[in-house]
Amino acid sequence: MYKNFPSKRYHNTIVFLQKVLPAPATILDLGVRNPFSEIMENNGYTVINTNGEDLDVLPEIVKQHQVDAVTAFEIFEHLLSPLNVLNEIKATKLITTVPLNLWFAKAYRSKTDDWDRHYHEFEDWQFDWLLEKAGWKIKEKQKWTSPINKIGFRPILRKFTPRYYAVYANKIAL
Repeated sequence: MYKNFPSKRYHNTIVFLQKVLPAPATILDLGVRNPFSEIMENNGYTVINTNGEDLDVLPEIVKQHQVDAVTAFEIFEHLLSPLNVLNEIKATKLITTVPLNLWFAKAYRSKTDDWDRHYHEFEDWQFDWLLEKAGWKIKEKQKWTSPINKIGFRPILRKFTPRYYAVYANKIAL
């Protein structure tokens, strides 16, 4: 069923999403429209994307839509202060993935794109703490690896070391 997905990450992400938020549902997906937006739509979700605004400068834009949930797939690591966005979300459900910090690899940084770099690569406990501090209660979480087909010490480690962390959380009523 998922053999045509662009990567293991997309497959794992849609399976996690379907488990914690079955379709149909309306989602505000943080980040510009991308191939995963279409995957969600093809699986019965209505998806509204942000338009590439700087969420560090304009975190309040996440309040513009009435949705069942907010998703943020590999977004929070690009923000200087993800806490500001997490605090502004009015939806009661959040489904997110972040790359985990790998002790054997430096944080990702594109040489050609100023936006495509990671300010944060979290350890799971750090991301959990961030969500809790912003008023979210974690209901479900999952990790998966990201193996690459290369030879060497790091590619071997990637087969066994989790790279991605998925979390489903509910907003705590204050």
